[in-house]
Amino acid sequence: MWSVIKSVLAAFFGVQKERQRRADFETGRPVVFIAVGVVMTLVLIGLVALVATLAAR
Repeated sequence: MWSVIKSVLAAFFGVQKERQRRADFETGRPVVFIAVGVVMTLVLIGLVALVATLAAR
């Protein structure tokens, strides 16, 4: 699971290597990558909302 999270983080920030991207597409299940990506997006939105709320105080 850690490799999926690491891979999604790298892709999320646009720094994933081509070799790793190919390996992910060849061996990984798309549903897992999509689920982790959705969760990470929600976490990012939550963090931005939290920072904005704290900054407004």
